[in-house]
Amino acid sequence: MSVTGVTPRNKADPAGAGAARVKGPRVWLDMDQKELDDAYDQRVYAPNQPLVQRRRNAASARAREVLGPPERLAYGPSEIEKLDIYRSKRANAPINVFIHGGAWRAGAAKDFCGPAEMFVNAGASFVVPDFLNVDEAGGSLFPMVEQVRRAIAFVYRHAARFGGNPQQLYLTSHSSGSHLTGCALTSDWSGENLPRDFIKGAVLASGMYDLAPVRLSKRSLYVKFTDAMEQELSAIRHLDRLTAPIVLAYGTEETPEFQRQTRDFFAAVRAAGKPAELLVAEACNHFEVAETLANPYGLLGRAALKQMGLGA
Repeated sequence: MSVTGVTPRNKADPAGAGAARVKGPRVWLDMDQKELDDAYDQRVYAPNQPLVQRRRNAASARAREVLGPPERLAYGPSEIEKLDIYRSKRANAPINVFIHGGAWRAGAAKDFCGPAEMFVNAGASFVVPDFLNVDEAGGSLFPMVEQVRRAIAFVYRHAARFGGNPQQLYLTSHSSGSHLTGCALTSDWSGENLPRDFIKGAVLASGMYDLAPVRLSKRSLYVKFTDAMEQELSAIRHLDRLTAPIVLAYGTEETPEFQRQTRDFFAAVRAAGKPAELLVAEACNHFEVAETLANPYGLLGRAALKQMGLGA
């Protein structure tokens, strides 16, 4: 395992575009407010975001052309609570549920189905749920977490409807989707008549697992953080509830905070005696890491198929 630190870059000028500036008071670790804000703004460290997004949308369109339109089922009462299912032809197939990112503010299931062809060809069904965003939730992350939890539980309970095996349910995620997935993995499911270990594994890329520094950043302009939200929705604080083995990943060109968040979460999971693996995507920024999921020989694609016991 190779773990790297913060990508060499002028910390006073993360984008490397201008002259050094005067550093302000420390807000988090050794960062002043601007540095912390930049560390939670992917556009500063990944200026090619629009280009990668175009590739992602094109890949999703191609996957729908090859596989056909997904089966769309409602997992909850509101209009947004629906999920897209790309069914495997294999009977009793394992299932992978992907939770998309978008800074908690953007994203739709139809634009994140690029990996579906890989999973279907490997013998698994691929499921992508829609869920509301934080703006629609009035600034709260709790409704988003609850919808993601509801979607995952629905897939487990209704797997037979689309030929899936509920005993082989796995998760993949990226960015803010990995934050939501971390919350689901460390949820208390005991009151919902579900097996404690019904999620068999997860691959989480480029996520946030402690909301304390996020709360101090400019993301607080649109997320109405509270003490209760920070405590309950920081997965790193609830590792006693974690039952699934996890794979964590980040890219060497990500922001220093997204790198640190993943390394610290990995270390905490291992210190708690839980199974975890850490992968590092060399020379990949935040958005480029996600592209490796659709490739059976990519960093995330290989890890997800291996975890599910599937070949390319």
